[in-house]
Amino acid sequence: NQSITILPLFSQPILCCTLNAEISVFEVNIRFVGGLLSAYYLSGEEIFRKKAVELGEKLLPAFNTPTGIPWALLNIKSGIGRNWPWASGGSSILAEFGTLHLEFVHLSHLSGNPVFAEKVMNIRKVLSRLDKPEGLYPNYLNPSSGQWGQHHVSIGGLGDSFYEYLLKAWLMSDKTDEEGKKMYYDAVQAIETHLIRKSSSGLTYIMGHLTCFAGGMFALGADGAPSDKTGHHIELGAEIARTCHESYDRTSMKLGPEAFRFDGGVEAIATRQNEKYYILRPEVIETYMYMWRLTHDPKYRQWAWEAVEALEKHCRVDGGYSGIRDVYSNHESHDDVQQSFFLSETLKYLYLLFSDDDLLPFEHWVFNTEAHPFPILRKENGSKEEKEK
Repeated sequence: NQSITILPLFSQPILCCTLNAEISVFEVNIRFVGGLLSAYYLSGEEIFRKKAVELGEKLLPAFNTPTGIPWALLNIKSGIGRNWPWASGGSSILAEFGTLHLEFVHLSHLSGNPVFAEKVMNIRKVLSRLDKPEGLYPNYLNPSSGQWGQHHVSIGGLGDSFYEYLLKAWLMSDKTDEEGKKMYYDAVQAIETHLIRKSSSGLTYIMGHLTCFAGGMFALGADGAPSDKTGHHIELGAEIARTCHESYDRTSMKLGPEAFRFDGGVEAIATRQNEKYYILRPEVIETYMYMWRLTHDPKYRQWAWEAVEALEKHCRVDGGYSGIRDVYSNHESHDDVQQSFFLSETLKYLYLLFSDDDLLPFEHWVFNTEAHPFPILRKENGSKEEKEK
């Protein structure tokens, strides 16, 4: 059991919980709370459960707003929160406050304290009361007034994981969270109607690298879609996977840019210098993994192996793996950073893609947005005591 070797690290308070420092509630939740929850479920070691709950408790003051929509930033010593200064009208961000649900439901499950689940269910209540322009959720919501900020909508970086967590909340509940299910499929219908486009040569796009995760999301949700839409959702996932593969294939290094465009005769190519970098992102590989598991079409393994070869050729350095500043260049210019999501997501999704389906199977596990696996909460093992038997 590999976790035993790191257990002494957890015998002291988690460092962040004792520092007078400001943290991102979203990042700490998906990376640290999610990682500790996963470590507990995979190892059974009580220390991971204890530390996940301790850290979750440290995040609760972020919800002390007039609406209960949490602040983006929190000083964990003082409990004082605020929002990003660049966010529209002092707003909280959809992808941040909407990506707490899975972890907080599990925190309540493991601690027996309903407060965590209550916090995220209140977010749902606030959202359900608001008008949705064209059925879509704007990316900015003011936590004081409970009103939308500017009506900017995307399933890229500011909105992406909110939609993912609606679907996964339903799946993680053993398909009993009917509210999450309805919100997801209603939103997908609106996204299809208003955000997804086809280029002149037939590439389906909504696109930046972050948005490439959506192919896997649509495919994962296909089974729960209305019966006449199941095949359509799988096909939509396949089309997005193909477009994102094109964005990789059209570069010199066979690695995808941060964003790519479909205008002025350009398709699936980054045209701005500040969009040509690749920072070891997982979203395309994530979609390949879901598409492989759900269709077993061999092209997804082939495309993933192309990415493996490109990573080894262009990103491998003495100390690990580095991002690339320009994927269209014939010469590597490394940024000298190995992002944490490269280990938790990119490599994990690659490993799962080339493993048998019974390794962390979808019928038993749901992955959070950092690829940390959480078990589906079935009625028959609804309490911590039953889970540990």
